[in-house]
Amino acid sequence: MVIWITGMSGSGKTALATALHNVLKPQFQHTVMLDGDVIRAAFGAGLGYSEPERVMQITRIQNLAKVLADQELIVIVAALYAQKDLLEWNRKNLPGYYEVYLEASMQLLQKRDQKNLYSRAKSGETSNVVGIDIPWHTPKNSDVRFDADAEIPPEEMVRQLIAQIPTLSTLLA
Repeated sequence: MVIWITGMSGSGKTALATALHNVLKPQFQHTVMLDGDVIRAAFGAGLGYSEPERVMQITRIQNLAKVLADQELIVIVAALYAQKDLLEWNRKNLPGYYEVYLEASMQLLQKRDQKNLYSRAKSGETSNVVGIDIPWHTPKNSDVRFDADAEIPPEEMVRQLIAQIPTLSTLLA
């Protein structure tokens, strides 16, 4: 199965994916996590952040997730870009696909701006920032949506996810 976690930079994707991985991995050794930033680094610095390059990045993650899921691994993905056709491809092609959207206000994202993306984009120091000069495509058909502004601890989100994903709740029963 593939659990695809999406949201804008700073919404908590990596924190949720890591917490979920930490719960599943001890019981299911065939659990892997694919984080967008880690995958980008693994493929080298040749890919930028323009909209077409972001699509290419997500395509890489999709293909890797499919290869792993086809080998019956549980794949947890934390990925930023959420263009409608990319998410539709996921639903059609990734086995056991389950989509999680972390919705966050720009105020929260700017407060959590660890990479200084939003502040640098607003000051004109950088470009190609999703939500500033690249549009954010809000997922419309997510299986679950968390309000990041509610500041729910990742461990609580994991508990709620496991309860809502029949495959996981059955495996962990």
